[in-house]
Amino acid sequence: MLDAGTDNSELLDDPLYLGWRHPRVRGQEYDDFIEAFVEAVTQKFPRILLQWEDFSKQNAARLLERYRDRLCSFNDDIQGTGAVTVAGLLAAMKVLHSELGKQRIVILGAGSSAIGISDQIVAAMAENGCTEREAKQKLWLVDSKGLVHDGRKDLERSKQKYAQPLAGLEASGLSFLDVVKCVHPTILIGTSGQPGAFNEQLVREMAKHVVRPVIFPLSNPTSKSEAIPADLLKWTEGRALIATGSPFPPTNYGERLIEIGQCNNALIFPGVGLGIIASGARRVTDKMFSAASRVLSEFSPVLNYPDGPLFPPLKDVREISYRVALAVGAEGVRAG
Repeated sequence: MLDAGTDNSELLDDPLYLGWRHPRVRGQEYDDFIEAFVEAVTQKFPRILLQWEDFSKQNAARLLERYRDRLCSFNDDIQGTGAVTVAGLLAAMKVLHSELGKQRIVILGAGSSAIGISDQIVAAMAENGCTEREAKQKLWLVDSKGLVHDGRKDLERSKQKYAQPLAGLEASGLSFLDVVKCVHPTILIGTSGQPGAFNEQLVREMAKHVVRPVIFPLSNPTSKSEAIPADLLKWTEGRALIATGSPFPPTNYGERLIEIGQCNNALIFPGVGLGIIASGARRVTDKMFSAASRVLSEFSPVLNYPDGPLFPPLKDVREISYRVALAVGAEGVRAG
């Protein structure tokens, strides 16, 4: 009960609650507790790999930034989500015979997951020759207040680095739909938790300008998904390349049965952890996650049959994790 959620008063009153019956810790007391934990765990286990998991958006990025150079650690919700999403995008690029650096990407949501995805996209583009500045120009983030741009004074530090320049933007072009109309995205990603946010008008607008739109409604559980695959296929005349955050069954479109891949962090983080531990790496780098993305993209079933999913099934996770671990360990050795 240290971090998740905003208010735990109802939970504390629930007679079935088995946790610590204490108001949620916040502020300096919270930070002091985290510091005490990190100090204690590194003293007890000097070669530990610490995985941050399920921290709120107010704490996830800042804690990762604070501790990533002090001990071997990573945040799965930020880096793992980013890496597995990029793996799906790389697989889609292979289908399209294109490159990630040539895409226009709109992301609905600008929390920890969206920032992690954006960071990994920038890293992947950089490996193909884009400068960081060029890569960021291809990313358009939209939060609950509209487009993330540099004219806003309410942006958290994590969002500021992806703020589009306000100069040149139309005053009316800052809503989600307006951004889609203006940018003509080739890739649309959802991390907003807003069910139905990818509606028919918006998806058809995107599909007018793209031969094969790439659409990833990644929010979960299923009840929070930005769209369901059957609708996305209908609104794009079966042209969309889709991956989801929640599991969906194969979807019929005409005479085709299209499998929907789940963008699941479990395809990434076990191999990352194994590679780090086996290689004895002392730090976790972004390039380790880039290496993991490249390996996972090679397992995409859609590369072997057109209506296959972008992501492999979880039953293959042992083989995938082994290959990911080799790549991550090799990157650790390369980086010294």
